[in-house]
Amino acid sequence: MADHAPNPSATPAWSLLPERVTALANRARAGGAPSVRTQAPATGAGIVDLPQSSVADLDAAFERARLAQLEWSARPLAERTAVFSRLHDLILREQSEILDILQTETGKARSHAFEEVADVAINSRYYSRTAAAALKPKSRSGALPLLTAAREVRHAKGVVVVISPWNYPLALSVSDALPALIAGNAVVSRPDNQTALTTLWAHELAEKAGLPKDVWQVVLGRGKDIGSELIARADFVDYTGSTATGRGIAEQAAARLIACSLELGGKNPMLVLDDADVSKAAEGAIRACFSSAGQLCESMERIYVADNIHDQFVEKFLARVETMRLGADLEYNSDMGSLTFPRQLASISEHVEDAKKKGATVLTGGRARPDLGPYFYEPTVLTDVTPDMLVHRDETFGPVVSIYRVADDEDAIAQANDTAYGLNASIWTKDTKRGRRVAERLRAGAVNINEGYAAAWGSVDAPSGGFGDSGLGRRHGAEGILKYTDVQTIATQRLLPIAPLPGMSDETWAKTLTVALWTMRRLRLK
Repeated sequence: MADHAPNPSATPAWSLLPERVTALANRARAGGAPSVRTQAPATGAGIVDLPQSSVADLDAAFERARLAQLEWSARPLAERTAVFSRLHDLILREQSEILDILQTETGKARSHAFEEVADVAINSRYYSRTAAAALKPKSRSGALPLLTAAREVRHAKGVVVVISPWNYPLALSVSDALPALIAGNAVVSRPDNQTALTTLWAHELAEKAGLPKDVWQVVLGRGKDIGSELIARADFVDYTGSTATGRGIAEQAAARLIACSLELGGKNPMLVLDDADVSKAAEGAIRACFSSAGQLCESMERIYVADNIHDQFVEKFLARVETMRLGADLEYNSDMGSLTFPRQLASISEHVEDAKKKGATVLTGGRARPDLGPYFYEPTVLTDVTPDMLVHRDETFGPVVSIYRVADDEDAIAQANDTAYGLNASIWTKDTKRGRRVAERLRAGAVNINEGYAAAWGSVDAPSGGFGDSGLGRRHGAEGILKYTDVQTIATQRLLPIAPLPGMSDETWAKTLTVALWTMRRLRLK
C-alpha cells in the first residue's frame, strides 16, 4: 500500500503561550486534588499540568451554580438566547485559537476540528431562534370542553451535569450545555482531562458573550474519582461515552429518580446498494470511516456492498484510502490525524491482529506509524471478517473498516441490524425513495442517505440519539432542550365542578357523564 508519508509540516507546534494555557486551566473549579499532566497525542509533548477537583471543589461549584441559576432562570428568555446568538458570532470569528487547541489536545486533522466549531455555531443559532417556541406555555385540551382549561408550563430542572468525552470535546461539551443554559438551568461540566482546555476556552468565550459568572461551572477529574459525586449532586445528567460507563450512570441516576440522557457506542453500518454511484460512495466512505481517525461514535465500521458492484467499489475505495495524507499540523493539509491515547492504539492493534490471526485479509493499512507520531495508525480496510473476530461485533473506535459482500437489500439489512448497537447508518443509492424504504428498516437512531454522518448530525432540527446499547434520550431538535425541563400542568375548572351537582345522585352523575363521553367521541373531540 501507499506509505502515507507525513506532510512537510506534520509536527504541530503548540501555539499558545504558557501564561495563556495557565489562565485557561485556572478557570476550572479545581485545585483541591493533585494535578495531572496532559500530552499532545501527535507529538508526545507536554501541554499542561491540569488542576483536579476535590469533593470540596465540587461542593463549591454546585453551591455557586445553584445560586446563579435562580437569577439566570428569572431573566427573560430573550436575554438568555441573546447570549448564544453572540456566542455564534464569536466562535466563528475567533476560531483559529480553538482549532489549534482542539488539534493539539486530540491529534485530529484541522478539517475535522473545524466540524466542531461549525457544530457549536449551528446549535447556537438553532436554539437561539427556536427556544421561545419550544419553551413557551401551551394550551392543552381540558377534561371537559369549555369547562376545563389546561396549560402546560416548562420549568428549568436546576443544575445539569454534562460529562463530555475527549473525541469531540468542543461539540459535545458546548452543544449539550447551551440548550440546558437557554432553558434556564445552570451547568456543571466535567470534560475529559485530555481535552479540558477546549471546554475551558469555550467557557471563557461564553462569558465574553454575556453569560453570567457562575452559571456555567467546569470541574476536572477522572470519572472514577468524581463521577459518582457529580451524579449525587445533579438534577439531570447528560453523558456521552462508552456503553459500559453509561449503564453505570443510568443506574446511579435511577437510584436518585433523576433523568439522564446517554449517547453511547456504535458499530455503524454503511450499505452500498446495487444502483449506487460507486465513485461517490467510495469518496463518501472516506469521510464516514476516517473522520477524526475513526474516533467518532457516528463513524462507519462495517460496509455492506451489493455483489454486482462489490469489486468496483473496493477498487475505488482502496485507491482513495491509499492517497490519504496523515498528519496533525495546524493547517488544512491532512486527511487524517493521530489517535488520542495509547490505549486506543493498543485496542485497535488488538482488533486488527486478532482478525489477521483468524483469517481476515488486510487490503490496506493495518499498522502503526510511529515515524509520524506516537499514536498514528494507518487507515485500514479488512475483508474476510467472520463473527468470531473482535472487529466483527465490538466497537473498534479507530480507523478500521470491514467490507462485506451481500446478495441483495434483504441480506444487507439483516447483517446491518445484527448488532446490539443502533446509533448511525449510511445508505448509498441513486433512488432516494428506495433509500428511505431501506432506512426505515434499519435499527439506528439516525440514517444518512448518500452521506456518512454529517447530513443527519447537522440537521439539528431533528432529534439525534441511539437505539439499544447506543443509549437513551436525544440531543438536537425540540427534545434536545425540553429534556432539560420539568413540565407542569395547570388546569382551571370553570362554572361547574367535575362532580355531581347539588342534589344529584352518584348514579345520575355517572349516567350524565357517560352520555357526555359518548357525545365527545362522536364529535371527535380530544
